[in-house]
Amino acid sequence: MKLFQVDAFTNKLFKGNPAGVCILPENFEDNDMLMQNIAMEMNVSETAFVVKKNDEYNLRWFTPETEVEFCGHATLSSAHILWEIGIVKSEDKIIFNTKSGKLFAGKSDNKIELDFPVIEVIEVSSNEMINSALGVEPLFTGTDGKRYLLEINDYNELINMKPNFEKLKEIGKTAFMVTCKSNNDKYDFYSRFFAPAVGINEDPVTGSAHSYLAPYWSRKLHKNVLYTFQASKQGGEIECELNKERVLLRGNAKTVFEITFECRLPGKRIIE
Repeated sequence: MKLFQVDAFTNKLFKGNPAGVCILPENFEDNDMLMQNIAMEMNVSETAFVVKKNDEYNLRWFTPETEVEFCGHATLSSAHILWEIGIVKSEDKIIFNTKSGKLFAGKSDNKIELDFPVIEVIEVSSNEMINSALGVEPLFTGTDGKRYLLEINDYNELINMKPNFEKLKEIGKTAFMVTCKSNNDKYDFYSRFFAPAVGINEDPVTGSAHSYLAPYWSRKLHKNVLYTFQASKQGGEIECELNKERVLLRGNAKTVFEITFECRLPGKRIIE
């Protein structure tokens, strides 16, 4: 069985967001316990599990604690590996079947391009419990019922945030995207992402968050192509383009390591 670690949304090793990518044999794709244990062992924000199905690929994502429905950087990492090791030809697009529907990956110049759904948030009243846990007074609070998006004043406030992760866990199994307008010409906006209830205090670079952030900032800035930086400790860059009901996310990836290991389960044994 092959297992990789990839740094996503960066062209430099040890930057961006590390993801695990595991190429599973078909007879192991429903073994949730195996996938959860591998994700726990990898101990990165998400590990992706890829199984070929005819000309498409089933894709699931696990944090060290639980399965999640939507993950961008591990999708980008999976596409990167499928092309890099020659499972998919470099000129071919990839179709992933996921719990969030069909996701698509292709190449655009020297970057990987992900084709994701646009997800809109509805403005809601400012939530004092969330504000207190994050230590902010937002200009805007919105949600789609699963995640929260908060816009705050500026970059200094964003990078100086020190969230109380135990308080955030008490709010429930959700995630929080905090964002601000850029004060320079290189980027259009900045963000950070927190999801302690699923085992991710702060995610370094979150592709799926930009299904929310890109349409939000596109409306505010009246731009269809946006450049953004996720201002975590490792940090990473994403180019976003709005295309009707889809958002195209472009970024790079670097393979950190590859291992081949033997997996033993009751009644099953494979060496690959």
